[in-house]
Amino acid sequence: MEIKQPHSLLGQKLMEIFNLLYDAFGPRHWWPGDSPFEVIVGAILTQNTTWKNVEKAINNLKRANLLEPKALYRLPYEILVDLIHPVGFFNIKAKRLKAFLNFLFEEFQGNLEEMFSLEMEGLRKKLLSIPGIGPETADSILLYAGGKPSFVVDAYTRRILSRHGLIHEEASYEEIRELFMDHLPSDVGLFNEYHALLVELGKRFCKTKPRCKGCPLEVFE
Repeated sequence: MEIKQPHSLLGQKLMEIFNLLYDAFGPRHWWPGDSPFEVIVGAILTQNTTWKNVEKAINNLKRANLLEPKALYRLPYEILVDLIHPVGFFNIKAKRLKAFLNFLFEEFQGNLEEMFSLEMEGLRKKLLSIPGIGPETADSILLYAGGKPSFVVDAYTRRILSRHGLIHEEASYEEIRELFMDHLPSDVGLFNEYHALLVELGKRFCKTKPRCKGCPLEVFE
């Protein structure tokens, strides 16, 4: 990837991490989804579960021809719960999906393009006001569904940066997000790949009990 190089020392360190991970893992082609709406549904369903289970739920919705805003908005809650059963916490997640859909139709008449036409931080604030939509989900929606340069922070991001001394362990979500937003070029492609690469590193090496031998960041100081 050709990315404008940051000028700050911290930005250069972040880009060094990105380049090491990109060279090791290559492009991740994340987030999977056939449409922005599918990405949004996946972002809401993936909270506290594996992507494998999310895929099962999304496939259930696809087979029922329900993976579009109006159909899901009109779908009775009880049927939605049954269709997304594989993700676990299905009652809670059905409520969160319905809360997002209510917001989409009340504010934008169900039109995602109109929703994403808003300025990024203003839309982020609106998304965070929806019950059950936290910062990670909101930023996933903005970045992966809306193509907006909002960096996504997850548990892997926190663990990796903390272990390499770039943040303190008690850093808030917003502090970590600002680290990337303030010190890297505002680039959707970069933010997309960077988050996905950090997830890959977390899954393979930077687990709760770290497996440092062979880690792409072994050479990083």
